[in-house]
Amino acid sequence: MAARSQYEELARQLSAVGAVKRGLARILPAECPGGSATVLTLLAKYGEMRISRLAELLAVNMSVTSRHVTHAVESGWIERSPDPADKRSRILRLTPAGDELIDELSRRTTEMFADHLIDWSDEEVGQLNTLLSRLRDSFSCRGSGGWCAPGRHSGDCRAGHSDDSHTRTPV
Repeated sequence: MAARSQYEELARQLSAVGAVKRGLARILPAECPGGSATVLTLLAKYGEMRISRLAELLAVNMSVTSRHVTHAVESGWIERSPDPADKRSRILRLTPAGDELIDELSRRTTEMFADHLIDWSDEEVGQLNTLLSRLRDSFSCRGSGGWCAPGRHSGDCRAGHSDDSHTRTPV
């Protein structure tokens, strides 16, 4: 276990991640807020799904998820269709326009990071990706309260979930 001072420094460093997030927000098209971009990214990564699964992946409540989905549907990036297994439910999937926007967001994100990390080696970028993925996994099961049951590791909590290491657009 790391020393307390290292955790304190980690907290200070992670507060600087806000600058990166603001940079990502600035490259989004005006008509595509961050919540919509995240919805599109998740649908691109995991494929079609019910809104309840999307809310779970977003780790937000259904009303917030519904607002993001409604905006994406009205913008023509997502379509809703009846769930063959349960006609009362709807399945969300990207439209061709949504696929195009995801490709554009991915291009913009890649260019932004390439510009800002130009003096980083491939190995350093790889190390950062590995460590950030590990950090995310350590928090993945903790929910809004921030804690797993004592002795339970995030890998135990994520059984049955797909690997998140290949998201196309880190929004």
